[in-house]
Amino acid sequence: MLTTPDGTTYSYADALDESGRIARCLSDLGLGAGDRVTVQVEKSPVVVWLYLGCLRGGFVFHPLNMDYQPDELEFFIGNAKPAAIVCDPAKAATHERLASASGSRVLTLAADGTGTLMTAMREMPPGFQTRERKATDIAVLLYSSGTTGVPKGAKISHANLAANAKTLVNVWGFSAADTLLHALPVYHAHGLFVGLGCVLMSGAAMQFLPRFSAVAVCTALPASTVMMGVPTYYSRLLNKPEFNRDICTAVRVFISGSAPLPETLLQAFQARTGHTILERYGMTETGMNASNPLEGERRPGTVGTALPDVELRVMDEADQPLPAGTVGYLQVRGPNVFSGYWRTDKAARDDFTADGFFRTGDLAAIAADGYVTISGRSRDLIITGGLNVYPRELENALDSLPAVGESAVIGVPHDDFGEAVVAVVVATGTSDTPASAALIEALRPRLAAYKLPKRLIITDALPRNSMGKVQKNRLREQYADLFGAAC
Repeated sequence: MLTTPDGTTYSYADALDESGRIARCLSDLGLGAGDRVTVQVEKSPVVVWLYLGCLRGGFVFHPLNMDYQPDELEFFIGNAKPAAIVCDPAKAATHERLASASGSRVLTLAADGTGTLMTAMREMPPGFQTRERKATDIAVLLYSSGTTGVPKGAKISHANLAANAKTLVNVWGFSAADTLLHALPVYHAHGLFVGLGCVLMSGAAMQFLPRFSAVAVCTALPASTVMMGVPTYYSRLLNKPEFNRDICTAVRVFISGSAPLPETLLQAFQARTGHTILERYGMTETGMNASNPLEGERRPGTVGTALPDVELRVMDEADQPLPAGTVGYLQVRGPNVFSGYWRTDKAARDDFTADGFFRTGDLAAIAADGYVTISGRSRDLIITGGLNVYPRELENALDSLPAVGESAVIGVPHDDFGEAVVAVVVATGTSDTPASAALIEALRPRLAAYKLPKRLIITDALPRNSMGKVQKNRLREQYADLFGAAC
């Protein structure tokens, strides 16, 4: 059963009927197995039916953040080449323009359930014979920003989704008696694969919030048994006096991921609620890889041990194994790991070892007892509020501005977002020194809001090493306390 904040409920039978209508609707529009369906809409129950309808119809579900701007959308549409686009009515004009170049069919879906998709599907009978697909066929195309600023589409198969969901249901003890508090977005692996996957695989119920709100979460918690969130969610809950041990009585586990969980936050949460947050580790390309245990030691500062059927190892730059407890490059292999990137075969070859391990790009150490500590990201990824920001994309946008000579983007500790995006800019010197706020405003039409710098600093020069490479480590040290100590 899925329940919305206004008390509306939907059963599994409703999900079957509505997803069948959508699968038939898209099929009647001419979509075939393997065709991509790009989706940029607000979170609502219909998005769940659309996701399931795509899986049942053999289409490839391609979700996008609602914050993406036209320049970003142009890349995604051009690269994914969808047969159909489902967008919010407010985005329809943009998508119609992009669709004219790609030949895509545009349908609309609003948060209140209205739109041309709903009009079309209501004419369809609910019965639909789910198309058979191979386990290795692509189910979802989920983009993970590349280190050069060019996003890459991870090809997630039906087998990847099934293997990860089945494992998580077992290790986290999900059953039909559970009710998940779902406050995560569904364009992201966390809310889509982890949250929905555990519910659907176990037959659990779900309280479905359109977005995270500390007030709404406090209201829903007494009727929930599991909550999943990013660290920012938990820090914001602690800022609410009404968030206390009493409203957490029914909850059996709080789970955190998508960004590192500060130990001080874990301790403060434990002191307030009596619950120790369960931290886990995953990626867009792999789903979940490791987890602290449901029963046993949830070791602060670690992401637990490798999940069943998942192999984790730490290697040096030459792909040679490192001793236990030594920091190196983390690699993963298992049925959860994607097959490669969409339209980028070279990237896939570079990202996999000869024996089939995926190079995560994360720096980590694995203790002798298997507990994994993630110590950094070799690719400079910034995770702010659970969302990924790759510096190169923002640097490219900044460097294209006439007043900017060069830039460096870093992540620094932030007590709410975990990390805050900070841009350090050298002006061209051809005009008056630009205002920081003006530069940020110039970026706003081009980039999603979460990618914009929380602070932009104008300086005379960027620190470089003897090879001329910008020393971002020095910038991180210099501005580490810009927002105060992280909680």
